[in-house]
Amino acid sequence: MAGFAFVFLTWRGQTVILSIIIATLSVPFETIAIPLLLVVNNLPSIGPNGFTMGWLNSYHVQIVPWIADGLTIFLFVQYFRDLPHELVEAARLDGSTWFDVYWRIIMPISGPVLATAAILKFLAMYNQYLWPLFVTQSEQFRPVMVGLQYFFQLNIAWGEVMAYLSLITIPVLAFYLALQRAFITSIATTGIKG
Repeated sequence: MAGFAFVFLTWRGQTVILSIIIATLSVPFETIAIPLLLVVNNLPSIGPNGFTMGWLNSYHVQIVPWIADGLTIFLFVQYFRDLPHELVEAARLDGSTWFDVYWRIIMPISGPVLATAAILKFLAMYNQYLWPLFVTQSEQFRPVMVGLQYFFQLNIAWGEVMAYLSLITIPVLAFYLALQRAFITSIATTGIKG
Protein backbone atom coordinates (compact mmCIF):
# COMPACT_ATOMS: atom_id res chain seq x y z
CA MET A 1 0.00 0.00 0.00
CA ALA A 2 2.89 2.36 0.69
CA GLY A 3 4.28 1.85 -2.79
CA PHE A 4 0.84 2.51 -4.27
CA ALA A 5 0.51 5.72 -2.25
CA PHE A 6 3.93 6.96 -3.33
CA VAL A 7 3.24 6.38 -7.03
CA PHE A 8 -0.45 7.01 -7.66
CA LEU A 9 -1.40 9.54 -4.99
CA THR A 10 -0.10 13.09 -4.80
CA TRP A 11 0.58 14.55 -1.38
CA ARG A 12 2.96 17.00 0.19
CA GLY A 13 6.38 15.68 1.17
CA GLN A 14 6.15 12.30 -0.52
CA THR A 15 9.62 12.52 -2.10
CA VAL A 16 11.16 13.45 1.26
CA ILE A 17 9.44 10.56 3.04
CA LEU A 18 10.42 8.12 0.27
CA SER A 19 14.01 9.34 0.57
CA ILE A 20 13.92 8.74 4.33
CA ILE A 21 12.50 5.22 3.81
CA ILE A 22 15.22 4.41 1.29
CA ALA A 23 17.84 5.85 3.65
CA THR A 24 16.78 3.32 6.29
CA LEU A 25 18.46 0.66 4.13
CA SER A 26 21.81 1.96 5.35
CA VAL A 27 20.90 1.57 9.04
CA PRO A 28 22.29 -1.70 10.40
CA PHE A 29 19.95 -3.96 12.33
CA GLU A 30 22.16 -3.90 15.43
CA THR A 31 21.33 -0.23 15.99
CA ILE A 32 17.59 -0.87 16.28
CA ALA A 33 17.66 -4.33 17.89
CA ILE A 34 17.35 -3.26 21.55
CA PRO A 35 14.68 -0.54 20.99
CA LEU A 36 12.69 -2.97 18.83
CA LEU A 37 13.00 -5.63 21.52
CA LEU A 38 11.59 -3.19 24.10
CA VAL A 39 8.69 -2.32 21.80
CA VAL A 40 7.66 -5.91 21.04
CA ASN A 41 8.02 -6.84 24.71
CA ASN A 42 5.32 -4.29 25.61
CA LEU A 43 2.79 -5.05 22.85
CA PRO A 44 -0.46 -6.79 23.79
CA SER A 45 -1.13 -10.27 22.47
CA ILE A 46 -4.21 -12.47 22.42
CA GLY A 47 -3.48 -16.18 22.27
CA PRO A 48 -4.51 -19.53 23.70
CA ASN A 49 -3.57 -18.31 27.18
CA GLY A 50 -5.79 -15.25 26.86
CA PHE A 51 -4.66 -11.63 26.89
CA THR A 52 -0.95 -11.22 27.64
CA MET A 53 1.61 -8.46 27.34
CA GLY A 54 4.63 -9.01 25.15
CA TRP A 55 5.25 -10.91 21.96
CA LEU A 56 8.29 -12.87 23.11
CA ASN A 57 8.30 -16.61 22.39
CA SER A 58 5.93 -16.45 19.44
CA TYR A 59 6.03 -16.71 15.69
CA HIS A 60 4.56 -13.29 15.02
CA VAL A 61 7.44 -11.52 16.80
CA GLN A 62 9.72 -13.03 14.17
CA ILE A 63 7.48 -12.06 11.22
CA VAL A 64 5.52 -8.85 11.85
CA PRO A 65 8.42 -6.39 12.47
CA TRP A 66 9.95 -7.35 9.10
CA ILE A 67 6.93 -7.34 6.78
CA ALA A 68 7.53 -3.87 5.37
CA ASP A 69 11.00 -2.42 5.11
CA GLY A 70 12.73 0.10 2.88
CA LEU A 71 13.76 -2.42 0.23
CA THR A 72 10.27 -3.88 -0.14
CA ILE A 73 8.65 -0.45 -0.41
CA PHE A 74 11.28 0.61 -2.95
CA LEU A 75 10.64 -2.54 -5.03
CA PHE A 76 6.91 -1.82 -5.13
CA VAL A 77 7.45 1.86 -5.97
CA GLN A 78 9.72 0.98 -8.88
CA TYR A 79 7.30 -1.65 -10.18
CA PHE A 80 4.24 0.59 -9.87
CA ARG A 81 6.02 3.42 -11.71
CA ASP A 82 6.30 1.20 -14.78
CA LEU A 83 2.59 0.38 -14.83
CA PRO A 84 0.37 2.38 -17.21
CA HIS A 85 -1.33 5.17 -15.28
CA GLU A 86 -4.23 5.03 -17.71
CA LEU A 87 -5.53 1.96 -15.84
CA VAL A 88 -5.86 3.98 -12.66
CA GLU A 89 -7.33 7.00 -14.45
CA ALA A 90 -9.97 4.85 -16.18
CA ALA A 91 -10.93 3.16 -12.91
CA ARG A 92 -11.21 6.50 -11.13
CA LEU A 93 -13.41 7.86 -13.93
CA ASP A 94 -15.65 4.81 -13.54
CA GLY A 95 -16.15 5.73 -9.88
CA SER A 96 -13.78 3.31 -8.14
CA THR A 97 -12.36 4.26 -4.77
CA TRP A 98 -8.60 4.29 -4.25
CA PHE A 99 -8.83 1.03 -2.34
CA ASP A 100 -10.79 -0.58 -5.19
CA VAL A 101 -8.14 0.58 -7.65
CA TYR A 102 -5.44 -0.87 -5.42
CA TRP A 103 -7.18 -4.17 -4.68
CA ARG A 104 -8.93 -4.96 -7.97
CA ILE A 105 -6.63 -3.45 -10.59
CA ILE A 106 -3.09 -2.99 -9.31
CA MET A 107 -2.67 -6.04 -7.05
CA PRO A 108 -3.82 -8.66 -9.61
CA ILE A 109 -1.10 -7.50 -12.03
CA SER A 110 1.57 -7.26 -9.33
CA GLY A 111 2.50 -10.93 -9.23
CA PRO A 112 6.16 -10.47 -10.26
CA VAL A 113 6.93 -7.89 -7.61
CA LEU A 114 5.04 -9.87 -4.96
CA ALA A 115 7.06 -12.98 -5.79
CA THR A 116 10.34 -11.04 -5.75
CA ALA A 117 9.55 -9.40 -2.41
CA ALA A 118 8.43 -12.73 -0.91
CA ILE A 119 11.63 -14.49 -1.99
CA LEU A 120 13.86 -11.71 -0.69
CA LYS A 121 12.01 -11.52 2.63
CA PHE A 122 12.04 -15.30 3.04
CA LEU A 123 15.81 -15.47 2.45
CA ALA A 124 16.44 -12.61 4.86
CA MET A 125 14.25 -14.14 7.57
CA TYR A 126 15.61 -17.66 7.05
CA ASN A 127 19.17 -16.45 7.53
CA GLN A 128 18.45 -14.31 10.57
CA TYR A 129 20.24 -15.35 13.72
CA LEU A 130 20.43 -12.43 16.14
CA TRP A 131 16.74 -11.42 16.28
CA PRO A 132 15.33 -14.94 16.87
CA LEU A 133 18.01 -15.47 19.50
CA PHE A 134 16.77 -12.32 21.28
CA VAL A 135 13.05 -13.04 21.17
CA THR A 136 12.76 -16.82 21.59
CA GLN A 137 13.68 -18.65 24.74
CA SER A 138 11.79 -21.89 24.13
CA GLU A 139 12.92 -24.38 21.49
CA GLN A 140 9.40 -24.59 20.08
CA PHE A 141 9.64 -21.17 18.39
CA ARG A 142 13.30 -21.15 17.34
CA PRO A 143 14.00 -21.13 13.61
CA VAL A 144 16.55 -23.26 11.77
CA MET A 145 19.53 -20.92 12.08
CA VAL A 146 19.32 -20.77 15.86
CA GLY A 147 18.58 -24.50 16.09
CA LEU A 148 21.68 -25.34 14.04
CA GLN A 149 23.87 -24.00 16.82
CA TYR A 150 22.76 -26.91 19.00
CA PHE A 151 24.46 -29.35 16.61
CA PHE A 152 27.85 -27.90 17.52
CA GLN A 153 27.26 -28.80 21.17
CA LEU A 154 26.67 -32.47 20.31
CA ASN A 155 29.10 -35.18 19.35
CA ILE A 156 28.03 -35.84 15.76
CA ALA A 157 29.51 -38.41 13.37
CA TRP A 158 30.05 -35.96 10.53
CA GLY A 159 31.43 -38.64 8.22
CA GLU A 160 28.12 -40.51 8.25
CA VAL A 161 26.16 -37.29 7.79
CA MET A 162 28.28 -36.28 4.79
CA ALA A 163 28.00 -39.76 3.25
CA TYR A 164 24.22 -39.58 3.54
CA LEU A 165 24.16 -36.08 2.03
CA SER A 166 26.30 -37.21 -0.90
CA LEU A 167 23.80 -40.01 -1.63
CA ILE A 168 21.09 -37.37 -1.88
CA THR A 169 23.15 -34.71 -3.65
CA ILE A 170 24.43 -36.75 -6.61
CA PRO A 171 20.97 -37.62 -8.06
CA VAL A 172 19.71 -34.09 -7.46
CA LEU A 173 22.76 -32.64 -9.21
CA ALA A 174 22.31 -35.02 -12.17
CA PHE A 175 18.63 -34.04 -12.44
CA TYR A 176 19.55 -30.35 -12.32
CA LEU A 177 22.16 -30.73 -15.06
CA ALA A 178 19.72 -32.65 -17.27
CA LEU A 179 17.06 -29.97 -16.84
CA GLN A 180 19.61 -27.22 -17.42
CA ARG A 181 20.67 -28.78 -20.72
CA ALA A 182 17.02 -29.12 -21.81
CA PHE A 183 16.32 -25.54 -20.77
CA ILE A 184 19.30 -24.15 -22.72
CA THR A 185 18.25 -26.18 -25.78
CA SER A 186 14.69 -24.84 -25.60
CA ILE A 187 15.96 -21.27 -25.31
CA ALA A 188 18.32 -21.75 -28.24
CA THR A 189 15.52 -23.04 -30.48
CA THR A 190 12.99 -20.38 -29.48
CA GLY A 191 12.23 -18.06 -32.32
CA ILE A 192 13.65 -20.35 -35.01
CA LYS A 193 11.11 -21.32 -37.61
CA GLY A 194 11.49 -24.29 -39.79
